[in-house]
Amino acid sequence: MSDSLKIFCENTGEYVDIRGGETLLDIAARIGRERLGLAFPEICVLVNNKNEPLQYQVFAPKMVRFLDRQSASGFRVYTRSLCMMLYRAVREVLPGATLRIVHSISNGWYCQLFFPGGDCGGKETPVNADTRLLGRLTEVMESLRDRDLPFIRKERLTRDICGKFREEGLFDKVELLETLHELYTTVYRLDGVLDSYYGALAPSTGLIDIFSLEQYKEGFLLLGVDRKDAARAAVPVRREKMYEAFNENLRFNHIIGVSNVGELNKAVKQNRTAQLINVAEALHDKKIAAIADEIARRYHEGGARVVLVAGPSSSGKTTFTKRLAIYLLTNLLEPQMISLDNYFVNRDQTPRDETGDYDYESLYALDLEQFNSDLSALLSGREVELPTYNFELGKRQYKGDRLRVGPNTILLLEGIHGLNPELTASIEERMKYRVYVSALTTLSIDDHNWIPTTDNRLLRRIIRDHKYRGASAVETLRRWASVRRGEERWIFPYQENADSTFNSSLIFELGVMKDYGEAILRDVPNDCPEYAEAYRLRRFLGYFLPIGEKSIPPTSLLREFLGGSSFRY
Repeated sequence: MSDSLKIFCENTGEYVDIRGGETLLDIAARIGRERLGLAFPEICVLVNNKNEPLQYQVFAPKMVRFLDRQSASGFRVYTRSLCMMLYRAVREVLPGATLRIVHSISNGWYCQLFFPGGDCGGKETPVNADTRLLGRLTEVMESLRDRDLPFIRKERLTRDICGKFREEGLFDKVELLETLHELYTTVYRLDGVLDSYYGALAPSTGLIDIFSLEQYKEGFLLLGVDRKDAARAAVPVRREKMYEAFNENLRFNHIIGVSNVGELNKAVKQNRTAQLINVAEALHDKKIAAIADEIARRYHEGGARVVLVAGPSSSGKTTFTKRLAIYLLTNLLEPQMISLDNYFVNRDQTPRDETGDYDYESLYALDLEQFNSDLSALLSGREVELPTYNFELGKRQYKGDRLRVGPNTILLLEGIHGLNPELTASIEERMKYRVYVSALTTLSIDDHNWIPTTDNRLLRRIIRDHKYRGASAVETLRRWASVRRGEERWIFPYQENADSTFNSSLIFELGVMKDYGEAILRDVPNDCPEYAEAYRLRRFLGYFLPIGEKSIPPTSLLREFLGGSSFRY
């Protein structure tokens, strides 16, 4: 080409001649999906390891990688685009109604509809999402898909966008934008409807071809493609206990008047964070005390000799277990903690995952036979020598640590597999009490943008690994995909086995982690693949005003990740 520039396409491993100002959508079409090696149409692109929309215009040499919806970034783009199609449908079918996309659950996204309470601050009226209404919404979304309409991306002055959002009743978005003081804001327009999403959208609605709406509880589920197989529709999996745990915290958020990031930032500006911290920590205390009381009741009825605490990575299992032990002591029980990590098999016997790496998330990374033998011996009153796992040598060792169960002893076992029946197959059910711990984030960015629970946990892990394990953010990000695969296989299928569910998230914590996280993530080099995720997380933290940690008590679960805890780890 004359007057051409060149970009390097990672998909093909070749340089591509382009015209200055061409969009990456046009460039991808010229290269062709077959040469790009994509199973589905391209939906977004990494430009110099930053996720960008395909509408991105190129004016200088770049390194690009085109992505489809089966990639993690592509899945997020697909989901955001689907959410805007739903919002456009709501605007047509229920003019004036408020759509809230509350959180992810049951392989979809839980949504609710309300009519506003009027000018006098009246209470909102929930809309019954019956089969007829969901059918009408689905018809509009299918029409949007079939017409293959563009998602038009624009940058406009924030003051002008706030005016438009006020006209549309999107006051949650206005409140957030007014706390951030950005001069310009990126918005999308779809078929005459304006909205904002905190990341790229697809080029057009025709790419969002698989979706459905299904009645669920007081609202409905928005379902897209399956995370594991992007050619299939997601199938809902009922998570009743997860729903109740989410709902409990949503009610708490509503009572204290902080349901989204704009309201949290407003509380920061009004110096109300100390009160938020105190109330959120008190909620944790109340919940842990209630679980301890229930365990004590069952213990005195002849059961619950073993308490199994499980949950995904960075959910705060360790601190929860230590705090639970204190409350059990107040119930005149004698808790003894046993770490499942000490029952790892020797490293040369550890199973490997599909990439060939050691699969430490596997149930079979534990010596189940020895563990069950020791547990049965303890419960029958015999003394047992407990092992210690030497992580440097990758071997289990015995150092003379012995334990015998006394008349009021209760065993606390903390580890990711606690809800898996195979872990304690030799122990009768009445002797077990299972607790599931997870950071079920109930704070939203705004009504159409939720905060993924996995992002909350990933930031906790990045900070903890950097502070206590000498691991860089690059190492943690590189390992995260394997951790997530392990959770999907070994933890999440057993969530509903729990006797109690503890939500370890704290409404203020992302504001506290903001400065820690941003500093660590800035050290991720631009020329490594993990930069894309580091950049995304930095942008995400940018929506929060910083919150000081001075008022956080030393027993707080968040101290497990930040430091300053009164517990030893």
